[in-house]
Formats: sequence, C-alpha cells, structure tokens
Amino acid sequence: MILTYIFETYLDIRQHRPLKLPTLPKPLLGVISDEKFKRSRDYRLHRSYFHFFHEAVTILMHTAILYFRVLPWFWKKSGELVKIVGLNAENEIIHTLAFLAGAAIWLQIIGLSFSLYSTFVIEAQHGFNKQTIWLFIRDMVKEIMLSMILGPPIVAAIIYIIQIGGHYVAIYLWGFTFVLAVLMMTIYPIVIAPLFNKFTPLPEGVLKDKIEKLAASLKFPLKKLFVVDGSTRSSHSNAYMYGFFKNKRIVLYDTLIQQCSNEDVIVSVIAHELGHWKLNHTIYFFVAVQLLMFLQFGGYTLTRNSKDLFRSFGFNDKPKIIGLIIFQVSFYSF
Repeated sequence: MILTYIFETYLDIRQHRPLKLPTLPKPLLGVISDEKFKRSRDYRLHRSYFHFFHEAVTILMHTAILYFRVLPWFWKKSGELVKIVGLNAENEIIHTLAFLAGAAIWLQIIGLSFSLYSTFVIEAQHGFNKQTIWLFIRDMVKEIMLSMILGPPIVAAIIYIIQIGGHYVAIYLWGFTFVLAVLMMTIYPIVIAPLFNKFTPLPEGVLKDKIEKLAASLKFPLKKLFVVDGSTRSSHSNAYMYGFFKNKRIVLYDTLIQQCSNEDVIVSVIAHELGHWKLNHTIYFFVAVQLLMFLQFGGYTLTRNSKDLFRSFGFNDKPKIIGLIIFQVSFYSF
C-alpha cells in the first residue's frame, strides 16, 4: 500500500513540471489566451497540492488502522453495540451492518473537511463553485439517506451469498454484482440523478438539429436530449450520454451552453462523447471491470477460510465482510 502511494506520488510530482510552465506551449499560442492559461495552471496546481495532502492523510490513516489493529477492535465493539440495542449479535448480517454503519459515519466525518475545503475554498477561489452551504448539506443528507436505503439489502445479499455459495461462491457473487451494476446503470439516471438535479428537454432549434444530425451520421440511436442544471453547483461544463441498446440519451450541462460561443463548439464536445460510443470504449471498460471483479471474487474464495490471514490482521474469528475487505485491499494494492 505504501509502495503504491510512493509511486503514485512520484508520478504526481513529475506532472508538476508541465503544470508549472510559465508560458503557453507553442501549439496553443493564439488558441488560448495567456489569462485563461494562467487561471487554468493556478487551478490545477492548487488541486494538485490539495491532492498531495489528502493522499498523505489517507495513507497515514490506513496505515494506523492496520498497525494499531483498529479493524478487529471496531468489529468487537460493533458486536457489543448490537447486543446493547437488543439485537442478535450472533447474526452475522446484523453484526456486519452495524460494523459498516460505524465505518460509514467515521469516513463521512473524515471526508467532510476535505469536501468542504475542495468545494468552498479551491472551487470558490478559482470561480467555479456556485453551491451554497445549504445545498451542500441537502446533497449530503440525500446521499446518506440513499446509502441507508440501498446499502443494507445489498450488503445482506452479499453476506448471504457467501454463507450459502459453497464452491461456486465466486460465480454467484460475480452474477449478483453484474446484475446490480446493470440495474444501477438503468435506474441511476432515471431515478437517482433527478433527486439532485433538474433535467429538461433541449428546446427545438439549431443546436438540437446539429446534434441530431451528428448522431444520425454515426448511427447513434438517440432518443432524447436533456439539459441539466449543473450551474446550481458549479460553473464547470460537460456533456454525457447514457442508456442501453436503442434507447440512448444525451445530457448537456447548462453551463456548456452558456459558455460556448456557438453551436459548433458544443457539437464538438458531443462528438467527443459519441466517439467513446463509436469506438466501444464503454463496453470495453465494462467488460474489463467485470473480469476484474470475477478475478477478485475468485481470489477471495481461495483465502476466505485462511485462519492465518485473519489472525495476521488481529481477528480470532473469520467475519465474511472482513475477509472480503482484506482481500480487496491486498488485491487493489497490486
């Protein structure tokens, strides 16, 4: 974990060389103004310095958690808490949910200060933040509520699958996460995203005609065009697409429309997104993630009953969620 952190930090430090260029690179002369170049450079450097600090705190916290055996201590305390409130601590699903709830609260507290600084200092200082503190709190509460609604049944299902999976647990776990991924990709833009942003159809006009013409030239099955009110939170602009098979939608940030001088610039941004679709980047990425998940679950089944593995992390028993966490940390460290 530490070696990975050192290597990634080395790469970030190397990146500072181009970030600190005092003048525009020759290919950009006359394309970007000196003022915009300076603003962009200062913003990237500010975010980079913040990233250094954030990653340093994160690696120190993770190292301390492992070194001081915080995980086994917290697993024991969460079981005691379950007993105090009158629930069955022998039920591993209930015990696991209590453990993860406490971990989520801790991570929320730790992450809050970084999130506040990122939004209300860095983004605000460089003129990007449009979010009020009340909107920030409202979004955070919504995210917590969604986690409370969606998290427990997903975790319970994973624990149950591990309990009954036997020799085929890796296949069952992968099948469950595959179905879950497809389900979330389907319902997120339709059910969850509208809880945070307002989506309105793109009005008839030149811009809509040009986007539809571009989609038709690529045989992209465009069904709907939306504009999202991204300006309520940030002045950053973007566009994205979603949907399965013949039911594709494109979403434009309202900031993109406001900031671009003409429709052709917006269409070029859409062309970039459609290029990912045309070259099957989304499919390749999805397949790669699924393959990685399957390998991860397969490796987990080889170590889940290892007493030595759990004992080396301070556990006398073998909690299933802990085994999965330990293996994930080890797996992604490589």
